[in-house]
Amino acid sequence: MSGENRGLSERKKQILKAIVDAHIEGGGPVGSKYILQNQQLNCSSATIRNEMAELEELGYLEQPHASSGRVPSELGYRFYVDSLIERYAMTTHEIAQINDLLKAKMGELDQILLAASHLASNLTNYTGIAIKPPVSAVSINKFEVIYLEADHYILIAVTSSGAVKSKHVHTAVPISQALSAKLANALNQYLSGLSAHQITLPIIMELEAQMGHDSVLVGQAIKMIYDLLGELDEGEMRVSGIDHLLQYPEYSDVGHLQELLGTLEKKEDILNLVSRSEGQDISVLIGSESEVKVMNNSALVFKPIVKNGKTLGAIGILGPRRMDYAKVLATLEGLSGNITNLIEANNGNNANGGEFNGGN
Repeated sequence: MSGENRGLSERKKQILKAIVDAHIEGGGPVGSKYILQNQQLNCSSATIRNEMAELEELGYLEQPHASSGRVPSELGYRFYVDSLIERYAMTTHEIAQINDLLKAKMGELDQILLAASHLASNLTNYTGIAIKPPVSAVSINKFEVIYLEADHYILIAVTSSGAVKSKHVHTAVPISQALSAKLANALNQYLSGLSAHQITLPIIMELEAQMGHDSVLVGQAIKMIYDLLGELDEGEMRVSGIDHLLQYPEYSDVGHLQELLGTLEKKEDILNLVSRSEGQDISVLIGSESEVKVMNNSALVFKPIVKNGKTLGAIGILGPRRMDYAKVLATLEGLSGNITNLIEANNGNNANGGEFNGGN
């Protein structure tokens, strides 16, 4: 943050906050007349105009047109988020929707994150994002083989990150219920706890020797396991409520919107942003802070989901730079607590230590 921030008087802070709040709500420039009518300031309209001009000189405000009022700059939004924002009081209905997540019967982290991001999108009227960052050295803690037919079984893997993945496997040779159990036992004995680069040729040969005459099943199973671990290493991102962006004039430029949608579809840039974040706090990236050029007119807010010091994923909100930060922050805080409770409940812990109350 700039050292100039320390020089803002209380009146300048009050004027800046009023302009940001009004611009978030209405989207247009804010003039001195609005400030005079809506704020309890013991000063004249001329004084307010002078303060606004000084805030513009300091970089907190911008004037889109010579005869118009001001709008917040990127620096103005950053100072607002860091120093001026007021805590959002969630409604009873919003709190109830968040707490309903606790009652959901969802076993996989992917489902939980996607449901949370979808709810975040609905509550805030922006675009929700469910993120599972790239995982280095992810391993599989447990294998299960579910027999379906003589040439078909399901390979289920529980990963070190807590995710549950499955692959449908069509076999080249007949398989039975007993043979399915034998394959599961062998996979757990030789591959449990290993990452992809640790599954070496000598280990595969030992696994084939363990399977004996049925070793032909090993090669196909290994290929599926490599595919599964590769998918996890890449990271995942799912987007909810992309249509909400169309409601904001910031995205009326079709070319700019297409570039942003392309970034969301490619996912790598946003996954890298989340992967580089540290700690458990909410991250607020405003405009050019995101290092993704097409997001210069947008803001990305995300909250990591951390368990035992390990980041399992994140939920986020993408919207215009003038998003309602107070509501977005409160929503992500409430949802992240419920996600943590769900994960712990799925692991057999009774950690549901009370419902979210909106911070009231």
